[in-house]
Amino acid sequence: MENKVENKVKFFDRVKKNEYYKKWIKSPLTYVAAAVLLAIFQIITLAATGNPWGVSGVFAYWGAWLVELFGGSVDKWYYFASPGAQSTLDAGFLAHAGTWRNLGIIFGALAATLLASGFKIKKIKSKKQIVAAILGGLAMGYGARIAAGCNIGALFSGIASLSVSGWVFAVAMFAGAVVGSKLLVKFFM
Repeated sequence: MENKVENKVKFFDRVKKNEYYKKWIKSPLTYVAAAVLLAIFQIITLAATGNPWGVSGVFAYWGAWLVELFGGSVDKWYYFASPGAQSTLDAGFLAHAGTWRNLGIIFGALAATLLASGFKIKKIKSKKQIVAAILGGLAMGYGARIAAGCNIGALFSGIASLSVSGWVFAVAMFAGAVVGSKLLVKFFM
């Protein structure tokens, strides 16, 4: 038993010292490499689904599927009243391409964090930190829905689709980040 444990430890020690592990998994990508990969994923998404890449709109469908799972109905809700939205709801959770993309983002980020040994459970410092996280999350979610997209759908896909709204979103997002970071430092740090 001890021999197996020793072999596993030796294996992981060798992996940690491997130059390819350090370069491709442990070290972060450069901004240029990340931008090129995002552009490639945008092109693939647009070609495969006929729609630009979006993240937050899928969460609205996830919420609707949860409401329906517990016996509720969203048929009369304005957001889901169109025939396209109804067919998406009828097709179900696993038939939605956005669901698979979002699950890929969630589990891919987890895998990348685990592979880079970057996963840490941090102690919550204060109740203010909890309040800031909840308020920030709610504000971001609400903002994403009223802006008809998040930084991926409204900004990245908007600019890639040559839409002026993408650039307007960029300016507003930058201004919001400045104001939000100042409020965070003033009230929650």
